[in-house]
Amino acid sequence: MSKLAVVALGGNALQRDFEKGTIEEQEQNTFVTLENLVFLLKDGYDLVITHGNGPQVGDILLKNDAGEAVYAIPQMPLDICVAGTQGEIGYMIERILRNVLNKHAIKKNVIGIISQIVVNHQGEAFRNPTKRIGRIYTRELADKLTQEKGWFFKEEQKSSGGHRRVVPSPEPLDILNKGIIHQLVRQGNIVITAGGGGIPVYIDDRSDIRPVEAVIDKDAASALLASSIEADEFYILTDVPYIYLNYKKPNQQVVEFLDYKDTLEYLKQGMFGEGNMKPKIEAALYFIRNGGKKSIITEATKLEDKRFGSKITLEYDPEDRKHVENYPAP
Repeated sequence: MSKLAVVALGGNALQRDFEKGTIEEQEQNTFVTLENLVFLLKDGYDLVITHGNGPQVGDILLKNDAGEAVYAIPQMPLDICVAGTQGEIGYMIERILRNVLNKHAIKKNVIGIISQIVVNHQGEAFRNPTKRIGRIYTRELADKLTQEKGWFFKEEQKSSGGHRRVVPSPEPLDILNKGIIHQLVRQGNIVITAGGGGIPVYIDDRSDIRPVEAVIDKDAASALLASSIEADEFYILTDVPYIYLNYKKPNQQVVEFLDYKDTLEYLKQGMFGEGNMKPKIEAALYFIRNGGKKSIITEATKLEDKRFGSKITLEYDPEDRKHVENYPAP
């Protein structure tokens, strides 16, 4: 059977920090990123692609605000916003990937799937929401929205008293359509799914599916998906040129290759950036300890390079089980 790889595209795969986010920019970035996946297909891999949605869902939230303020258009809840980005980004990746495949004379079906991911809606993440989303509000408007909509806000330290909405970022527990994803990819199709970490839902007492106002970490959801469909390899593509220990500190150190044991120890010592590299490291470790064979964090342009490049490569070793038995999931 062909090897199965899950590739998680970072936000930079679509939109760079210094760009406006025009469709022309996003299409060009997407094309360049997908070109770097062709070698996997030529090597005979089955492929699932996941993606972030940070800039795109942020734009939708801004449009929500403007539409409500100017035209009294009702705001859509966060699950609908995430679903919208899954549709628009999935479409763009699918269309451009078909063009890339055509360029390389590769015949493959490409299928985008809207994905719902189950979370614990009564867990700690909902008692203490921390994920900042959307625009910065004045204190007065933040108080008004708290009264009207029940939103939670936290002060932005760098914005002279501005406030941003915070929502839960719960652990992903299950992927509702993992079975059909596995079936489709093993039939030779390329599947695009779990966009933006997936649409967060929970199962109520009647076994009905209910939405929740939350966002799921894209890399954590991708790691869960990769282990759920028994992928062999899990790739996290990022725009960071190197992996750093003690990032932005006087003792900052560049590393390129780490084994599982050392990575786990560095993580426990807090040597990875809290809001950037740490979630990726946690996702890579999760995949390995749940049966994955190899996990790599790297730039898209360095993905094919077997000798050099900025990679954290984690490979399964039975000895690793000694180090992870009591370590929590991301």
